[in-house]
Amino acid sequence: MYAVIETGGKQYKVSEGDVIYVEKLALEDGADVSFDKVLAVGEGDSITFGSPVVSGAVVSGKVLKSGKQKKIIVFKMKPKKGYRKKQGHRQPYTKVQIESIKA
Repeated sequence: MYAVIETGGKQYKVSEGDVIYVEKLALEDGADVSFDKVLAVGEGDSITFGSPVVSGAVVSGKVLKSGKQKKIIVFKMKPKKGYRKKQGHRQPYTKVQIESIKA
């Protein structure tokens, strides 16, 4: 069984036991989380789409850890003008393990 959920403005296709990295959630490590925005649920050849969400469907999981991704460099430059700007950015994330899909 699998489901398509939406969190943090992104969509994820998940199954039971999957580990996903989502945009940072305001939860502590070890906390339970439930995703109510389930866009589709499928099992085998049958699939159910919501409009926009599947009513009564819930995907529950457990927060494994929160952290920051690797640093990326943002470099801006305008040639022949002496303008150079260097910034670094680390995107925060939450690592979630999917425990159950109820539809």
